[in-house]
Amino acid sequence: MESVWIIWAILFAASIALETVSMQLFSIWFALGALTAGAAVFFGAEPWLQIVLFVGVTALSLLASRPLVKRLQKKVEPTNADRMVGKNAVVLEEINNINGTGQIQVDGQVWSARTEEDEILLVGTNVRTIAIRGVKMIVTHTQPAEEKGE
Repeated sequence: MESVWIIWAILFAASIALETVSMQLFSIWFALGALTAGAAVFFGAEPWLQIVLFVGVTALSLLASRPLVKRLQKKVEPTNADRMVGKNAVVLEEINNINGTGQIQVDGQVWSARTEEDEILLVGTNVRTIAIRGVKMIVTHTQPAEEKGE
């Protein structure tokens, strides 16, 4: 069992290589555990202790660094276009998916628009934006405020 450190060295190298390729701060914790277990071999640690050290150091380093990793990860900021989803709009040009026509105005901006289903929406119809696909706003028909009882 004198060459058991080779197993830990291989696991360490594989973890570092995987981390280098993925850049996700995931396998680095395994590398730390393997490094610790490999070092324990040179101090005469039994195999069961090496495994406990590997699992323990891996888990502790993951738990200890998780808040830091979350802070360092970039938060996805919505774009101006993303902010248009979920808003009320008015049809400016008849929306007809079959003919490929349709425009809406939402928050003062004019967008090409389509419906999820092949529903034809006439000029002046109140719609709600539900998604963006490519450069088209996907909309659904809504009732005007006075019909809703508002």
